[in-house]
Amino acid sequence: MRVPFDCSLPPETVLLALREEPWPFALVGRWAGGGAIVGCAPTKLLSADPFATLEDLPEPQGDAVVGGGWFGWLGYGLGANVERVPPRPPRPVPLPDAHLAFYDHVLRRDADGQWWFETLTGDLTPMARLRELIAAAPEPARPAPAAFSLRGGAGHVAAVADCVERISAGEIFQANLCLRLEADWQGDVAELFAAAQPQLQPAYAACFVTPWGGIASLSPELFLRREGRAVTTGPIKGTAPHRDALQDSEKDRAEHVMIVDLMRNDLGRVAEYGSVRAPIAPELQPHSGVWHLVSDVHATLAPEHGDADLLRATFPPGSVTGAPKVQALYVISQLESTGREVYTGAIGYVSPHAGLELNVAIRTFEAKDGQLWLGAGGGIVADSDPHAELEECLVKARPLVAAIGGTIVKPKGPGPLSFSAPLVSGRPDPGLGVFETLRGRENLAAHLDRLRSSVRELYGEELPEIEVPDFDGAVRIDYRPGGEITVTTRPIAPRALPIVLTPYTLPGGLGAHKWRDRALLEPLGNALLLDGDGTILEAAWASVIIERDGVRLTPREDGRILPSTSRPEAIQQDLQLEPGDQLFVSSSLAGLVPAVLAGTSPAPSPGTPRSPRRTGAPASAPRTTARS
Repeated sequence: MRVPFDCSLPPETVLLALREEPWPFALVGRWAGGGAIVGCAPTKLLSADPFATLEDLPEPQGDAVVGGGWFGWLGYGLGANVERVPPRPPRPVPLPDAHLAFYDHVLRRDADGQWWFETLTGDLTPMARLRELIAAAPEPARPAPAAFSLRGGAGHVAAVADCVERISAGEIFQANLCLRLEADWQGDVAELFAAAQPQLQPAYAACFVTPWGGIASLSPELFLRREGRAVTTGPIKGTAPHRDALQDSEKDRAEHVMIVDLMRNDLGRVAEYGSVRAPIAPELQPHSGVWHLVSDVHATLAPEHGDADLLRATFPPGSVTGAPKVQALYVISQLESTGREVYTGAIGYVSPHAGLELNVAIRTFEAKDGQLWLGAGGGIVADSDPHAELEECLVKARPLVAAIGGTIVKPKGPGPLSFSAPLVSGRPDPGLGVFETLRGRENLAAHLDRLRSSVRELYGEELPEIEVPDFDGAVRIDYRPGGEITVTTRPIAPRALPIVLTPYTLPGGLGAHKWRDRALLEPLGNALLLDGDGTILEAAWASVIIERDGVRLTPREDGRILPSTSRPEAIQQDLQLEPGDQLFVSSSLAGLVPAVLAGTSPAPSPGTPRSPRRTGAPASAPRTTARS
């Protein structure tokens, strides 16, 4: 049913009125023919495969235009459910890869400004509660201030240059590379959305308020719309601050043509033969302070396919991945320094009446645990200029940040056109589990706390009680997803000092977990891992300490490195080696020991804090205990 609902407020104010209710959301712009959809208090949350869940809809009845359905997001990480792709870079603040909630009623404002109460059940009871809340709607307030810093700016330049080389070598035709702007923030995403949406008026704005924060998307791009069997996708590729600059850009047109062809191919997997149609030339459209090239690609969904098949054929969106898509996903994993969350996934709804409609989750603020971040990126092709690509990211971000009253901290220099050390290709496989090593039972509680945190965050599991032997040597605790635990012991073999470290680049580092998958690191020996901009992260098996002018310095524990349980006290900051620095590494087994870079003098540095502990006899076969 749908009945008129007496309301004259704009949708962002209606959202503010509902923000204390369970799981409120708002979609504003071109959704469902234009206007807005606002809801709260879903009847159930996602509990199964998100793609299959979207097929779980009641039969349409009555005269509702939307009525309700599944609303939420499909994060970029769900691409692993569709294609065989490598693990993502480290995720500083992980979000759920999918959030879908089923709403049996919504408020909808049509294109003429009339509000309606729409329900799938015919139950009009919720109207009274909604009227009460909206009557007490607060005035929109300015969102909390946010000062964004650029994570990986100089590294982004080197990553683009590396990507251009891959394109020249024929590995890919195009890849969409992104970076992240992030801020410490204690605000309300509903207030952020209420400030930005009226200013920018994006085509596919969306806000979802969650118990832990939420998202506010100001996306201009349509990913998929299905009405009956008719399917449309509207890829955006090509960006410039002014129309004339975009009109004359061969680079942007080449970028656009490749993605349109990719989307035609994706739709062709599930479309009726011969039904896929694309325009000869793209349109130039203004969106949120910039100009884009946009093409609408149309197809007819084949009778044997539904929404789940449509999504599996097209996800993640081609405009934010590249071509060929699967290889582009590999390149993205290797070159980006932070794992994508909701960003570059999709946001929207599936309704038994209105069909399916999803945006591409770009221009999207994400908030959790006192952090607010915004992804920005662009398509890299053969003639991309690395420094211009960094500026394009900022061109896209500036209007969004300005709309919420935020600032962007001026980034450091543009960065070199290559990584400062050889690039490590690949990422550890989280599916193989995590582990801890310690000397006997030293700092046992700290090691177990770190392991417990990893198990909970990565696998949603709780670490059971573990019996750790009182052993004078190395103790290793392995955890595999599903709860299998193995404890092994061995004597500690002495290491030749100083430790000789060889630098390698791994954008974003290994993250905050100690991975069992060591296939990436073992061939590198004593590797010193650097971020894309040359910042020191950690050694392959130890923390790094630098002594400079009598002061000890160490890399920040900001999600890129393993939090230490044994590192001596030192000032945390972004670090690059300077002449005269004394280098040390620290681990639970070795203690604090001197180190040098490969190619320099192997003599121990003066002022070595102490000799390593006695390590006993050479290693022998480990002793093992296991339990599930």
